[in-house]
Amino acid sequence: MESDFRILVACCRPRVLVFHVLFWGLLSLRVLGAALLNNNSTNNKTAAAAGAAAAAGAGAAAAGAGAAAAEEAERPPCWTHEEFVVTSECHQCTAYQTRLWAACGATGYVEQVNCTRSNKDEHKSCRSAVMEENLFWRFEAVVLVLTLLLAVLVVTRQRWLDRLASEKVRRQIESI
Repeated sequence: MESDFRILVACCRPRVLVFHVLFWGLLSLRVLGAALLNNNSTNNKTAAAAGAAAAAGAGAAAAGAGAAAAEEAERPPCWTHEEFVVTSECHQCTAYQTRLWAACGATGYVEQVNCTRSNKDEHKSCRSAVMEENLFWRFEAVVLVLTLLLAVLVVTRQRWLDRLASEKVRRQIESI
């Protein structure tokens, strides 16, 4: 005797599984392709501006690094209460930058901003498209593993319950 709430076994057939893999694979490629296209277009637009800003800010940053580090610990960053312009795009911090700038600690990525009113260059923590993509794929992998694990668990439990029901019916028939 089988339960009324039996999971359809049709979704576990090889042909259906191949269709599922193709569908989700194409969907994943589309998402990945869109992320790569978006990343390339933003890199092309800002490459010239970021290069010029980095060259201009390199000398000023080296001169005042010691005094600025002591001053940054006392006051909030200017970008929290002023408008700012991003002068260097979001990039991953090196080991040295992680020790030097507190902004690198939150996400491991930082961008350089110039506050418009005070005209100060500061570093702001940011979330990179590469980091977001890695988090997305990690999430997808966890969801896929959990889905497969729970599907196997449900099918196994359903078979066990069906076996118990069959045994019960068999015992009832034998007692007659």
